[in-house]
Parts: sequence; structure tokens; C-alpha cells
Amino acid sequence: MAKLNLAPTSGIVEPIWTALQAEAAREAANERVLSSLLHTKIIDQESFCNALASHLAETLATDDLTALHLRKMILDIYRAEPKLIDAAALDLQAVYDRDPACNTYLQCFLYFKGFTALQTHRIAHALYCAGRELIAYHLQSRSSVLFAVDINPAAKIGHGIMFDHATGIVIGETAVIGDDCSILHNVTLGGTGNQDEDRHPKIGKRVLIGAGAKILGNIKIGDMARIAAGSVVLKPVPSQCTVAGIPAKPVGGKCCDNPADAMNQTFE
Repeated sequence: MAKLNLAPTSGIVEPIWTALQAEAAREAANERVLSSLLHTKIIDQESFCNALASHLAETLATDDLTALHLRKMILDIYRAEPKLIDAAALDLQAVYDRDPACNTYLQCFLYFKGFTALQTHRIAHALYCAGRELIAYHLQSRSSVLFAVDINPAAKIGHGIMFDHATGIVIGETAVIGDDCSILHNVTLGGTGNQDEDRHPKIGKRVLIGAGAKILGNIKIGDMARIAAGSVVLKPVPSQCTVAGIPAKPVGGKCCDNPADAMNQTFE
């Protein structure tokens, strides 16, 4: 299927929802053993919003907090903050565009835990901002247990984000991530001590952070920067700069305008 050309506007959801339903219908016919699941999750749902709320609720539910209660809570949040649905659609598009292992929107929606963990965080963050901190931390804990992704509900994350593989991602309380970033597995956006003030990294737009990188402290990573795999970053990184090593230092030439989209992790 051709990739959709989407901009961050309120019209982004329907094209993705149409594509997602078409993929689900095709797979339901081809893979009959999954037909019931696909009808329940996608085909029989009224909207992308309803499908995502149901999927998250069923994934995160426990005996103490049932899928029925979670679905209502999530739908209430989406109705109050429709921009979260736009963000989810852009996240889905980001994975489809950037990850060569992602062949359909359906594959990511159902089975890519980075996408599901990120949507869980968006709900937890909305609850946190509404003063419902305990339930926000409950969802953080569930995400950590289910996906091995631990994002403090206070962390601020933009749209068009790809968590590639996602296992081991840790994002601290005062961290900020700009739009259109790509973050690989085992990345830490952490602090450098036990101080309680602003202490976590601020990541710009279209930044690529390689697997296993650790970015520590209240430092700024400029737009369109690249952080090489395994690096430990302790100082600010200018825009369009590549850094590598322990501690990380500038290497190579100027980055392209969108390293997060190019996903090129090599340098001269």
C-alpha cells in the first residue's frame, strides 16, 4: 500500500482509519483464524478513536481495573482532548514510514509495543495533568510490566514519534521530546542525581537517538541531531550535529534535515 502524505492537522485520522480497516478486512479473509479478532478490534469498530480506546483497554486491563472501566476512561479523555487521536495517527504513520519491518498499519496498531506503550503514556499524561496522579502512575506501571517501557506520566512527548523495538526505554519525569523523533530500544533520558527540580533532557524535533544511548541531565539536544548507539551524552548537542562515544563528542559532518526520518545511523 502506498504511504500516505499527512500533515499535523485535524484531517489526518480518517485516511489512516480507512487504510487500517481495508488492511483488516483483507487479512480477515486471508487469515481466517484471526477473523474474529480483526472484526472485534478493527472492522466492527465505529472509528479510529473507538478502536484505539478498546485496544488499549483490553491490553492494560487487570482484575482490579477492568477493560470496561478503562475503555470509558480513555474515551472520555479522547473526547476531551481530540489532539491525542491526531497524535496517535501521526505516531502510526511515523512507524509505517520509518521502520522497514512495518508492512501495514495493522501490524503496528496490533503488535508493535512501542506504539502501544506511547499511546498508554499519552493517556497517563492527560490523567496526570488533570490531577489524577495515582491512576496515571498505575498506567505507567502497567506499561513497564507489559512492554518494558517506563515513561514517567509527567514527561512531555510530541507527535510523530517512533519507538523502534522499544524494550528498555526509560524517560524521566521532567524530560521533553519534540515532534517527529525516532528513539531506538534501551534508550535512557535520565537525571544525574536525586535533586527534585528540572533534571532531565530536552530533545528537539526530528532527532534520532540510537540504541542504548544514555542522555543524562537537564541538557538540550538540538533539532535534527543524531545520537549514536551506545553513547553517553552529558553535554548539550547543537542542532544537526552527530555525537558518539563515552562521553559523547561531535563526529562526522552536518546531519541531514531529518535524521529521524532517514534512520541513517552511519557516519564518515
